[in-house]
Amino acid sequence: MPEIFDEMRGSGDGIRPVYREIAEWFEQAPRDLIASRRAEAEAFFRRIGITFAVYGDEQGAERIIPFDILPRVITSGEWTSLSKGLEQRVTAINAFIADCYGPREAVKAGIIPEELVLQNPAFRPEMTRIRPAKDVYCHICGIDIVRTGPDQFHVLEDNARTPSGVSYMLENREAMMRLFPELLGRTKIRPVDQYPEELLATLRSVAPHTAPGEPTVVVLTPGPYNSAYYEHSFLADRMGVELVEGSDLFVRGNVVYMRTTEGPKRVDVIYRRVDDEFLDPLAFRPDSALGVPGLLSAYKARNVTITNAVGTGVADDKAVYSYMPEIVRFFTGKDAMLANVETFRCREPAALGHVLAHIGELVVKEVNGSGGYGMLVGPHATKAQREAFAQKVKANPDNYIAQPTLALSTVPCFVEEGLAPRHVDLRPFVLSGADKIRIVPGGLTRVALKKDSLVVNSSQGGGTKDTWIVDAGPAGNG
Repeated sequence: MPEIFDEMRGSGDGIRPVYREIAEWFEQAPRDLIASRRAEAEAFFRRIGITFAVYGDEQGAERIIPFDILPRVITSGEWTSLSKGLEQRVTAINAFIADCYGPREAVKAGIIPEELVLQNPAFRPEMTRIRPAKDVYCHICGIDIVRTGPDQFHVLEDNARTPSGVSYMLENREAMMRLFPELLGRTKIRPVDQYPEELLATLRSVAPHTAPGEPTVVVLTPGPYNSAYYEHSFLADRMGVELVEGSDLFVRGNVVYMRTTEGPKRVDVIYRRVDDEFLDPLAFRPDSALGVPGLLSAYKARNVTITNAVGTGVADDKAVYSYMPEIVRFFTGKDAMLANVETFRCREPAALGHVLAHIGELVVKEVNGSGGYGMLVGPHATKAQREAFAQKVKANPDNYIAQPTLALSTVPCFVEEGLAPRHVDLRPFVLSGADKIRIVPGGLTRVALKKDSLVVNSSQGGGTKDTWIVDAGPAGNG
């Protein structure tokens, strides 16, 4: 494996300039002060109720997501480059989704095989030839970024359906401002607390033309038993809009209404956190109690906007991901500013042979897997695990891709044995409205808290950090 880039120390023994203030503060701070602040941080997250479930955990209890108090820092110059690449990529994703449900020019041009579109489990034929309001499909996109060197950032995954985690980004900053005001006061950090305002502006901008007056926006949740329910209620509260379940809405005359104590109220934009198949029992799963009967008909009549649009998942599975450099070039006319990780498509015989021969060196993933499940990290797996996974791949090669084991960058973390490097990724959130693309400076840094682990998902033992985009100049805490 190539040399691992330490984001605080770079390639040498010194401290990178962007980390100097933080390193000095933590070096000078008494150990008991840091320990007490860590305990306060845990109490803060427990009090506000951010929890997650670890599937397969014998205790079956929900836990607070681990939070590391040492921030991850990115320079404003690095962020500027990242932002340009993110905007280009999301522009291409929106164009690709429109093409999948429209003329399919990318298929005709040989950019992507037709079967990866039409046989994609997330492809919704009901969306064919339907143009959403303002021609935006993917309004909220989470792009997972990994770093492998000083100027080397790669896209690991595109999340185009209902990306989660933005509440952690906001609450992590809140925790740092409460616990370390003296540290934030020494560094000029770009703010993130405007995200709910930017999200609301994005949602209102894509309201249908039929919306009378100021659009009514709601957040549609599956309910309190969903693992991301905290985030649903958090965002609704911060935007000042209603949090609703399917039973709170009904359709009459192809218009969506919300039940209120003052009578029915028209709904113009639904920020849904319910999966496609559960959205409308008349169009998808008839046994769904989470959706709204007739919702798709109202959508087709262009009387309501659903964000993200139905069927956006066609753009974010791992097989389609492998074609994203070509997709970006096809729809933007320029090479992708953010590179993909090299990807072997097991559906191709030559690639399959390579993967099976080198499975101990690769990370092998299910095309539609998520949350760190359905994958094998070859170098960290036993011989028996590798052999068993190889049999799965041979039995259904179309369902798998493989990637080299990347030397993901590390950031220092406070763990049981003290200060130690841990691998991280970054999920910035990109908002696409009818008027413009908005990107709050920063994102959710996820960290693999287990030693040597490359899996950052909270369900697999990962945690989070505050992400600082740092400007030069006078101090300010953002």
